[in-house]
Amino acid sequence: MRVRAADARRAAVLGSPIAHSLSPVLHRAAYRELGLDDWSYDRFEVDEERLPGFLEELGGEWAGLSLTMPLKRAVIPLLDGISETAASVEAVNTVVLTDDGRRLGDNTDIPGMVAALREHGIEQVESAAVLGAGATASSALAALARICTGEVVAYVRSAERAAEMLQWGERLDVTVRIADWADAERALRAPLVIATTPAGTTDALAAAVPERPATLFDVLYDPWPTELAARWSAYGGAVVGGLDLLVHQAVLQVEQMTGRSPAPLGAMRKAGEHALARR
Repeated sequence: MRVRAADARRAAVLGSPIAHSLSPVLHRAAYRELGLDDWSYDRFEVDEERLPGFLEELGGEWAGLSLTMPLKRAVIPLLDGISETAASVEAVNTVVLTDDGRRLGDNTDIPGMVAALREHGIEQVESAAVLGAGATASSALAALARICTGEVVAYVRSAERAAEMLQWGERLDVTVRIADWADAERALRAPLVIATTPAGTTDALAAAVPERPATLFDVLYDPWPTELAARWSAYGGAVVGGLDLLVHQAVLQVEQMTGRSPAPLGAMRKAGEHALARR
């Protein structure tokens, strides 16, 4: 039996920078609800250089790790195997440490995005727009591969990013069309808009929100709401936020690391909202 409630087990989130991470708040809330009183979840500042040594020092009490940037790709050569989902975007955000010493990687961001959209009634869309072309955008494409039946328009700033998005689209079997960031206002009329850009990047687009917007998925959660999300909501559009994504991907992590299902989604979200309100 892999997990017993009485076992003192450890888990943590790794990355750099890591002080801002809400993962400890979410996972600890889950442990409380599940009665895993001897479980702990911490955060560690770990960069790509330190990662191999950190993994080698982990003892048998460790159940799993959450990974954020810049470790999602750096960890792959250090693992014994990764899931098809993680392989599809070459990014791992979850490592489960098994009783027989293996390190198994997965990506819960992608099903987390799908679950967050489903919670807001979005099961399928005919087309979508993606703002940005970074690592999160590739996960967005992978999520759209599961729910979008038509074209995805990616709004990017550079030819290099454009080429990357086209490559991801081909790999994920998603029809991607590239558009210049200067025309990003056009994205706001799509049935589903996924904003994957850093804080402040989409603020200038808020004034262009149409009178009857459809659905916006803004992956940011701090600061929240973004100017774009606030205007979108004010005009009556559906808004899925970064906390929705964070909670849903964390739910999947908790279930994999503890062997307990279902993880307490409501308690985890409430803990996250409370933590953000205090910032």
